[in-house]
Amino acid sequence: MDNRPIGMFDSGVGGLTVYKEIKELVPNEKIIYLGDTKNFPYGSKSKQSIIELSKKNIDFLLDKNVKTIVIACGTATSQALEEVKNIYKVPIIGIIQPTIEYIKNKKSLKNIGVIATRGTIRSNSWEINLKNQIKDINVYNKECPLLAPMAEEGWVDNEIAHLTIKEYLKDFPKLEALILGCTHYPLFKKIIEKEMPNTEIINTGEKIAKYIKSNIDLSGNKEKSKDEIYLTDTECNFINVSHKLLKENIEIMKGNV
Repeated sequence: MDNRPIGMFDSGVGGLTVYKEIKELVPNEKIIYLGDTKNFPYGSKSKQSIIELSKKNIDFLLDKNVKTIVIACGTATSQALEEVKNIYKVPIIGIIQPTIEYIKNKKSLKNIGVIATRGTIRSNSWEINLKNQIKDINVYNKECPLLAPMAEEGWVDNEIAHLTIKEYLKDFPKLEALILGCTHYPLFKKIIEKEMPNTEIINTGEKIAKYIKSNIDLSGNKEKSKDEIYLTDTECNFINVSHKLLKENIEIMKGNV
């Protein structure tokens, strides 16, 4: 048993969709979460900038003595994961590989859509990894740069959200599954399901949570631990959005990264 906490980071509130799934599966694990709200959004930044920001976030979490780090961010996973895995000894998990493992086990999924930030789509990481690991799969990518900022503002179920998602999804062919390649996007899942009623909507947070439960040395805690939530900039809408998502009030601390 390893009683050290799990470390997680994202550019903002999106990673809480991953946090929520992990807490549901392993509720007694302590999580230290860092939202780099000072540098949000990540999706429009260069690869080198994403790598440097990811390293700073990881260093912050390592100072908290975490046993593993979850990159709860699609952009940082697609552009920084391989780089940081070569630098740090701690296990680092992104959102892509656990999701691909799930798809590999579902033979019916051959036409896959991916929606994500501009940086993630331009990196082509999802398509490259899917096609390298799954034979005869078709991947259709779509960058959706407005969704993460809208999620940070809490605009996840208003008319603007409905119209924006309808516009982004209208040109997809018939799909068996659609990957939410940015961790902010599960906040829009109900709207997306309405627009694509016959398509499986894949929340990457669910796949990471199952991976952690199966592959990480869990603690022997008998009761829920008090998690720690840090933001690099507390002047944001994080608390309001997090309350709607988690259905509870959380204490926010300033993270000096």
